[in-house]
Amino acid sequence: MKEKFYTIASFEYPADVQILKGKLESEGISVFLRDEHTLNSDPIISNAIGGVKLQVYTEDKEKAIEIYNEIRAYAIDDNGNLIVCPNCKMQKSEVYYNRKGILYKLFPFFEEKKYKCLHCNMITKPQ
Repeated sequence: MKEKFYTIASFEYPADVQILKGKLESEGISVFLRDEHTLNSDPIISNAIGGVKLQVYTEDKEKAIEIYNEIRAYAIDDNGNLIVCPNCKMQKSEVYYNRKGILYKLFPFFEEKKYKCLHCNMITKPQ
């Protein structure tokens, strides 16, 4: 069975997704926010359910990803500079948490921050 929806990204809170949602809709792409109402009523459970999932129809996936990549906020260091991947030297990384283990699932703020390069998928620690 073919999947009808594709999840573009997950966001911690419903407000975080609104700009991207508006941009995609202005480009004619239908957008669905999974778990938006759940988090509007109880935002504390965001980490437990994986945040708000921005979904589009599968046939709009490529165009939606292209638009998302144009406007997404890439990870920056403490000085406001984009994080540079040590492997491919691209400046297209985002904060990454793998949330493995029961401790990190229950208390995600204990997990050390890492960065994942969106070009080569290398995961690195802040320097």
